[in-house]
Amino acid sequence: MQRSASRLTRILACAAVPVMLVVAGCSSDSGDKSEADGASTSPSAAPSPTVAPAKFAGLPEACKTISRKTVESLVPKAKGGTAGKSSDLTTRGSCSWNGLDDNGVKGSQYRWLDISLMRYDSDVTLGSGAERADEYYTKEVSGAQGTEGAKDLKTAPGTGIGDKSTTVTYTLTKSKSDFAYATVVARTENVVVTLNYNGAGLAGAKSPTVAEMTKDAVKTAEEAVASIAGGTGGDLATESPSPSKTTDPKATPSASESAKESEPTKESAKPE
Repeated sequence: MQRSASRLTRILACAAVPVMLVVAGCSSDSGDKSEADGASTSPSAAPSPTVAPAKFAGLPEACKTISRKTVESLVPKAKGGTAGKSSDLTTRGSCSWNGLDDNGVKGSQYRWLDISLMRYDSDVTLGSGAERADEYYTKEVSGAQGTEGAKDLKTAPGTGIGDKSTTVTYTLTKSKSDFAYATVVARTENVVVTLNYNGAGLAGAKSPTVAEMTKDAVKTAEEAVASIAGGTGGDLATESPSPSKTTDPKATPSASESAKESEPTKESAKPE
């Protein structure tokens, strides 16, 4: 009887093994299915932010954006242009010319011409080069409009100069002489060109009119903007845009600062 009970125990134990294996198998399948479901429902990685690449990857030399012939026609007895300081000539540059046509007792004619270039790269955190340039363009126009002491100030949109342009004109009395000013600000893609042209008749000579200065300034600005695509600035950016340092506008004189600098010094007013 004792032997029969022991035999029965062994039979029941063996019979339980398949049941345990079945239960374990079901439990394992359930876990695999849960993991598969979790993998299929997990969120995908967010796409990397992108921004339109800047068109111009460099700038021509500022002093070469205006031909020698044009400079000679606008600035009497002009010498070679004076390049402004820049820590990065592919991003910013400037150049100025001034000259005095001394006619003795008949008076003299003084002229000042300067140009500044500012280029912006595309930056995923700051926007495309064109968008950033447009912001600077607005600041340059505002700077010209805010010139201290300006009289008869007028602002007019331009046509045919880059993607957009604005001309600001006014008169300014300095050293007892009436100066006529014309500032043209233009944006071509991711580059902003600011051109200032002013002049006055000294020692009793008649000063040029604002209309005369404006006509010459607009024509010269067209030439400068065309040089952006024709010079090194015409090289298209080939690398993908990446975050870059913010361009510092203070490195290039603003329109209002150029107005202050254009006053003839005692040295420039001396006859050659």
